[in-house]
Amino acid sequence: MSNTAGKGAGSRQQRRWAIDLRNARSRGNQVSLLATPASLIDRTADFQLEAGGGDQAALVEKRSWDVALGPIKQGPMNFLFSWMAGNTISIYSIIIVVMMFWRPVQSLIQYQSVFRMIEGRSSILQKLAWVLGNLALLGIALYKCNSMGLLPTYESDWLAFIEPMKRQEYMGGGLSFQ
Repeated sequence: MSNTAGKGAGSRQQRRWAIDLRNARSRGNQVSLLATPASLIDRTADFQLEAGGGDQAALVEKRSWDVALGPIKQGPMNFLFSWMAGNTISIYSIIIVVMMFWRPVQSLIQYQSVFRMIEGRSSILQKLAWVLGNLALLGIALYKCNSMGLLPTYESDWLAFIEPMKRQEYMGGGLSFQ
């Protein structure tokens, strides 16, 4: 058996089982050495149609709706994070609540840059959807604060001379304790 590692590239022997993939695709009209997989769908014609003469207004409209619906798409993620944080007060849940407030507030502060990206026939509706989506995210954050007990919702939270509410009954394991 001969060792071809030390020899030059021109003196390497072609083996029956070896396929040279370096030049297989660049040979122009010649058929590739490897057959295309059965599940491969050739979409190069679709991309050429979109890039060449596609409807530019439809692409702008689609991109504008993607920007407008961005905050609404974040809603399920915020629900998941608020569920994962629980109702106890810990550093993890505080960080999650602060981020749930900060993202929509920061987005609403920078509304001019977002409104410049929104174009098309229905730009007013898209801007309205964007603002309502951010307000919904703020509502989720407020709900989370209320469920954690961080919002002052009782009179005793505001006035020092009013005693906090006392529970009339405690439940535990299906039994009522008085």
